[in-house]
Amino acid sequence: MGSLRAAIDPFTEPLRRRWLAVPPFVRGAILVSMGAVALTAMAVVVKYLGKRLSPLEVQLFRSAIGLLLILPLFRHQPLEPFRTPKLKLHILRGFLGGAANAFLFYSITHLLLADAMALQFSRPLWTIPLAFLILGEGVGLRRMLIALVGFAGIVVYARPFGDGVDINVLIGATGALFGAAAIITVKKLTETESTKVIVFHFAFWNVVFILIPAIWVWQTPTLMELFYLFVTGFLGIVGQAWLTQGFKTGDASALIPLDYARIIYGAVLGYIIFGELPGLWSYVGMALIVSASIYLVLTEQKQAKG
Repeated sequence: MGSLRAAIDPFTEPLRRRWLAVPPFVRGAILVSMGAVALTAMAVVVKYLGKRLSPLEVQLFRSAIGLLLILPLFRHQPLEPFRTPKLKLHILRGFLGGAANAFLFYSITHLLLADAMALQFSRPLWTIPLAFLILGEGVGLRRMLIALVGFAGIVVYARPFGDGVDINVLIGATGALFGAAAIITVKKLTETESTKVIVFHFAFWNVVFILIPAIWVWQTPTLMELFYLFVTGFLGIVGQAWLTQGFKTGDASALIPLDYARIIYGAVLGYIIFGELPGLWSYVGMALIVSASIYLVLTEQKQAKG
């Protein structure tokens, strides 16, 4: 390994120096944009696989492949992830995150791609009632009104008027709820746990919890589907890594809109690949959810800095 690194360093070191010479905000913007594109591409592959495979099976491969990609980080200390005083919290986070992804994959398969991604971005809205119920944090009138605007967007998506509620929208919103709960547990974990340990446990417990349900609905994938399943796992890990590093490198509050651009990417790719075209109510719901979520995140981060 050392000889290999010595052999490639002369080629990679000039690129690394040029990269570090780029202003931090620009580097952060590039990384966040790359992460948003990667995760949108992953959603496209998930939607394609969902034509024949269950979202649970896709989620199992996504987590298992991610776990395999993470394991080399612990080659010198294989038991490091389990030497943690917060194992129960890791397990809880794995369950919540796994449920969030399973619901997300289901909504990607059964809704327009842009709609499913917009519902995913309602997670910041759900952190308000959850923080009140779990952490005992004050809500305040402003935060409550912002959340109500965003939740109104979810109601518009569900379309309770006319033909009745769209159950697929409720499933997507439930995924966002589980995702928000997972975010709260991550905040607790980051106080003492390293990023690689948190990521390991997320992938590991995802596999544990989803294995039996996925076997229950198992459809043996073809060779081409296996390839796409690997692509899903790879894009998921790489996309999350780029997003995380991007937000650490640049000003997170200024970079958030670049992540929300996934909704635009989803709308464009959904139209080009799947012939999807969101209707008027989709745009109204999207506008309410995205505007409320972005406003909430930006104001919360501004208050935290102040």
